[in-house]
Amino acid sequence: MNVLWILVVLAGGGGPVDETDEKARMLFDGKSLSGWEKHGGGASYKVEEGCIVGEVGPGSNTFLCTEKTFGDFKLVLDVKLDVPGNSGIQFRSHLRKDKDRVFGYQCEIDPSDRAWSGGVYDEGRRGWLAPLEGKEDARKAFRKDGWNEYVIETRGPWIQTWLNGVQCVDLVDTADLEGFIALQVHSGKAGRLRWKNVRLYDRGQTSWQPLWNGTDLSGFNVRGGGEWKIEDGAIHGTCAKDEKRHGHLVSERRFGDFALRVKYKSVKGNSGLYFRIDEGGGVGVKGFQAEIDPNKDAGGLYETGGRAWVVKPKPEDVKKWYKPGEWNEMTVVAFGGRVVVHVNGKKSAELFDDPGRAEGHVALQLHGGQAMDIWFSSLEWMDLSGILSNR
Repeated sequence: MNVLWILVVLAGGGGPVDETDEKARMLFDGKSLSGWEKHGGGASYKVEEGCIVGEVGPGSNTFLCTEKTFGDFKLVLDVKLDVPGNSGIQFRSHLRKDKDRVFGYQCEIDPSDRAWSGGVYDEGRRGWLAPLEGKEDARKAFRKDGWNEYVIETRGPWIQTWLNGVQCVDLVDTADLEGFIALQVHSGKAGRLRWKNVRLYDRGQTSWQPLWNGTDLSGFNVRGGGEWKIEDGAIHGTCAKDEKRHGHLVSERRFGDFALRVKYKSVKGNSGLYFRIDEGGGVGVKGFQAEIDPNKDAGGLYETGGRAWVVKPKPEDVKKWYKPGEWNEMTVVAFGGRVVVHVNGKKSAELFDDPGRAEGHVALQLHGGQAMDIWFSSLEWMDLSGILSNR
């Protein structure tokens, strides 16, 4: 191994891949479109000089999609523009069969003056997740008149992209953990692109696992005030206003690097999804909570027995993601010092290099001194141990 490759391995980045260490799955054989299928509009795809060539046609955005789906991987491919036009590389994507419409993550190919090539867009769903505003090195990385190497790497909810060796995106998102790869030709008047050397290094699949068994409170301990019951297939927490003690439903298990996903309906009173906590302190536990509230602050981060509010969302932002009186989905991802919270698919809080607790229990809260009525229909987790070292 030469010195350059040793440095790349130690850096753990998305640069050159040593194909002697990992076996690449070639998604394009250089001769045919075997293993691919077209969906969407009327753009054309053909094989020419060992490349897939896509050209704008009538109708909406068009996608050449792999027949197989993939979860955790490193995808490496080369892209060149014959005629400038907007395009993208879909990954972990899916198809609305009734409309023949592709949706999911897209790594942008953008030859316009905006220069967001390498950014991540949620095609057909939420829009931009990771634009390149203020990232001048990344914006300058794309070559309009030459070949460009794209690298897309996924590990559980962690998504990273590189363009010609320059990192563009470092994103945490939990919307999709698997799906197909696709090459997009955007609708418009012009656009002709070439793709070659399309190869994928398969790292398996990360998936959600139940943290609550759905039938009883096995694996959890009740602490403090209030009452927890199983009703209508959900965990139902209630507390009278004159109960001064906080109540917690605490996991027996401890967690380090993980993701949590919970569906909840907050009828009355303040609650929270606690994580990396230990018992103790004035309210019975100390550590982080992702805020659950029927009126405000949903998805904020609060440290009980520590810094208090760490990320407090603005009321106008909460209205963008929280649905009062309805079922809401919250996810918390925590690995190392990175903590990211989403509510109904919208990012509500994010921390980098946080100095707080690195492990602890998970808990659901009933706030003391308030009339409480909170429902949890599911509680799941994802094991991210080793995510920082397995690069």
